[in-house]
Amino acid sequence: MKRMAPQVTGRGPFKAEHIRAGDPYELSRGHTIECLPVGGRGGRANLVGGAVLDSDPAVRSAGVDTGFSPDPGTMRAPDIAVGDIPDAPGWVKGAPPLAVEYADTGQDEDELQAKVAELLEAGTKIIWVVRLFGPRRVEVYEPDARVRTLLPGELLTAPNILKNPIPVEALYDRDAAHRVTLQNLLQREGFESLEAVKEEGREEGREEGREEGREEGREEGELRALRASVREVLSARGLPLGPDHEARIDQCRDPAVLRAWLRAAVTASDAAAALS
Repeated sequence: MKRMAPQVTGRGPFKAEHIRAGDPYELSRGHTIECLPVGGRGGRANLVGGAVLDSDPAVRSAGVDTGFSPDPGTMRAPDIAVGDIPDAPGWVKGAPPLAVEYADTGQDEDELQAKVAELLEAGTKIIWVVRLFGPRRVEVYEPDARVRTLLPGELLTAPNILKNPIPVEALYDRDAAHRVTLQNLLQREGFESLEAVKEEGREEGREEGREEGREEGREEGELRALRASVREVLSARGLPLGPDHEARIDQCRDPAVLRAWLRAAVTASDAAAALS
């Protein structure tokens, strides 16, 4: 969200307990900071970046605009936060290990830098500021370190927080984000990549062909692996399959269609949309 800094100094009278979920405010040193809606570019980037980070195999949980309160007079809500975020109401104590902020036109730079400093002071290990205006880039903030700037084509890493490096463009480009998210979801199910899924299917097919003496065994193995991958990705995202969906997957014998369903399963809102 776009944030407007308070125009006062000193410590203010407000505490995190005074801010309710849904209120358009953050809190800095007891002063409220108004949080305004973002534009289309920022909204799209927040969505795809959140999916990339939340799907990483090492991530237990992630949140969008989650309020963190390291002390009574502070409540900060990073655009994306990665950490052990409880499935419960109320502000999260402390600070997230990894935070992402998106900066677009109209960004209050002084307020952004104040927020970065407060999060680092509260215990955040890494903050990525994604610049959506001008040349696309990501600034990396870490405690007691100089700010680093990474450009499209370079990789962001978060040791002991994320398993996989993230291409800079995957934090704002939809196609790049989908590729990374698919790889992450497959890894969560035991496959290192989509190619590994295909290879397992080919191997199953080869083995079946050897045992049964039929060339079509290889194709059957790949079809079974692709069907299983579609189901695994939908299951990992909490999207249930109804009897009609199960039957449609079982009856599909076109690998190209199954691969298209697998890609769609990464971002579809429900099983019906993935199998459309």
